Amino acid sequence: MIVVDGCGKPTEPIPPKMKAKRRRHEPEFKARVAIEALKNARTIQEIAKEFEIHPVQVSEWKKQMLESAPGAFGRGRKKADAEDFEQQRESLHAKIGQQAVEIDFLRKKSKQLGL
Repeated sequence: MIVVDGCGKPTEPIPPKMKAKRRRHEPEFKARVAIEALKNARTIQEIAKEFEIHPVQVSEWKKQMLESAPGAFGRGRKKADAEDFEQQRESLHAKIGQQAVEIDFLRKKSKQLGL
């Protein structure tokens, strides 16, 4: 296709620029970058240059790592609480079943005795 510019000269059209695809990073990569940032051995700029990402992204991942750090040590307790809850729930369900059987038995006996 030939396009005429403002001076009347025929020129080739300029192809539209393609937008760069958004990069997706694995959680392991994000953790590695955040740990480097937490070490404070190098600046955020140096880390960003090494890993070929924007410095703001390094800061964001560092912030996320700091916010989620307490949860890394509390998971074991949550798991134990969930197991205790499940065990207690099963115990209560068994007790309810036993009481339902006893109530049915007592109703039948009271009818037989005319109470």
